[in-house]
Parts: sequence; C-alpha cells; structure tokens
Amino acid sequence: MERRNLLLAGTGLALAGIAGRAQAQEAWPVRQARIVIPFAAGGPQDIPARIIADRLSQRLGAAFVVENRPGAGGGLGAQHVVKSPPDGATLLFISASVAILPVLQPSLGFDPVRDLEPLTTVVDLPAGLMVRMDSPYRSLDDLLAFAKANPEKLNYGSGGVGSANHLTTELFASMAGIKLTHVPYRGISQAVNAIYAGEIDLIFGSSIEVLQHVRQGRARLLGVTTAERVAVVPDVPAIAEKVPGYEAPNFFSMYAPKGFPPALRDRLVAELAHLREDEQLKARMAEAAGTLRLDGPAPLAARLPAEIAKWRALVAQLGIRTE
Repeated sequence: MERRNLLLAGTGLALAGIAGRAQAQEAWPVRQARIVIPFAAGGPQDIPARIIADRLSQRLGAAFVVENRPGAGGGLGAQHVVKSPPDGATLLFISASVAILPVLQPSLGFDPVRDLEPLTTVVDLPAGLMVRMDSPYRSLDDLLAFAKANPEKLNYGSGGVGSANHLTTELFASMAGIKLTHVPYRGISQAVNAIYAGEIDLIFGSSIEVLQHVRQGRARLLGVTTAERVAVVPDVPAIAEKVPGYEAPNFFSMYAPKGFPPALRDRLVAELAHLREDEQLKARMAEAAGTLRLDGPAPLAARLPAEIAKWRALVAQLGIRTE
C-alpha cells in the first residue's frame, strides 16, 4: 500500500512538472504585445488584425492589442516597428504599402527586406474603384470619358503618399491616359469620409473597405483591380476590361522587427497557421472576396522583393511621380 502511494505520488509530481513546463513554454515573453497598423483606425486592416489579436491573446497567454499609428502613407508606423526591440512586444500588420513605400518614399530609409522579419501573408484581396451613390459617374466608361475631357478635374483620395491606394490609382491613371489630382489623407478611413463630404470624387480601396459601403447602398463600385471579375460582385467589371493590362491586387501581411528570435517566430507562425481554420476569420475574408493565406514566412520572404521590384519598374516605366 505504501509503495503504491509512493508510486502515485511520484506520478503526480511528474505530471505536475510536465504541466508546469508546458505552462512555462506557453507563456509569451511579454504580458502585452502590440500589433501595429500604420494607418488610422477604421481602415480595412483593422478587421483581420483584431480577430488575429483576439485569438493570439487566447492561445499565447499575453494580451495582444491592435495599435493604429498613421502617417507618411504607413511609413511612420512601419519605422516604429523597425526600431522596436525584437522581443515579441511589437509586430507589424500592413497592406501592399510595405512594397510601395521604399519606391515612392525612399527618403524614409525604410527597407522591409533589410529591416523586417517576415511572418506571413495574411490575405490576398482585390481592390475596387468607388464613387458616391449620387456620383454622376455611373460606370467606368463615364468616369474615363470625363477624365479624358477634363484633365486633373477629378480628385482622388488615398491613405497617404506611398500607400497602396495611392500607387494603385496612379497606375490606373497612367495606363488609362488620364490625369487625376491626388488628395492624401491619414488613412483610407479618412478618405472614405472625404468622398461622402464631397471633397474628392473617387477612391481605390481594398474590397474589405469598399464592399461594405456598396452593400449599404451608399456607394457604387465601378471596377475591381484583379485581372478578372470577382464572384461576390459579378456585375462589376475588372478595370482591365477597359484598361488592358491593368492589375493591382492588395495583400495584408505581418512582420516582426529584425532579430526576432527563431523560437518565438516559429511559435507565432504556427499559431497564425492554425487560424486558417478560424470560422470568423474565414467568413469575414470570404465576404470581401479575399483568399486567406497564413502560409508562413518563406512565401512572404520570396514575394516581398518581387513586389518591390514590380512597383519600382512600373514607377520608372510610367513616369509616376515620387517625392
């Protein structure tokens, strides 16, 4: 009996030790971690980022919070992450601007390949050209006809110089042979407010941003930036149908500061990959015609230099203004 009790006691201590080690292993090295979005609150990145922050908080034993740090088309928030310690307390969640900022704003000294540790592409998304519901431009043909006859009379908004929607629109204007006037804001949510206030005539925004306004009956979508039409809005043409060769999809991705410990990176990447099966995240991205990725650092590490090279070549080829 005494031997049996000793064995049970020993087993209990061993299990307690295993549980203790597991708990210690699960603890994130900081009590609170920030996921920095380098644009104003209310933008399209907020939706997936907040879902991800909530799930990571549940699974990693730390409070993951979303922090919006707008400015310089995403450059200020990105620089903040670059300068942060690689201790798990600061991560970056950003749009395709991550590949555009080095091209349009080289004075920032921001090189995402050199300065950031890729974690994962979160989602690939189409973008769309949106106007107010009461806009006189009821189709892409209407808008192009007016713009060609009235150079620089149409104002477009963006989330700032160097933002994805800035270059997406400049690429559209260059390839369509029109001239538009750029009005930069501190994030796409401010640009959306401006379109309803009558300050601007059009914006290019990610599908997360524009489709909610279209579904509410407040705005009209004139075209999408993917090579083909998207299933959730089949009646909306691809801009390439009117401007051959035009294609400018968006993507959201996550990064850590350079020097992020491999053990932390691998653990975080595994948790992010687990979210491919998250029903809420899948549903919200499907509503926006998004393709959920969460496929780890290797594809993103290969993609990022290619994206930068693509935009740099286009800027040079089309003579798009930079700084």
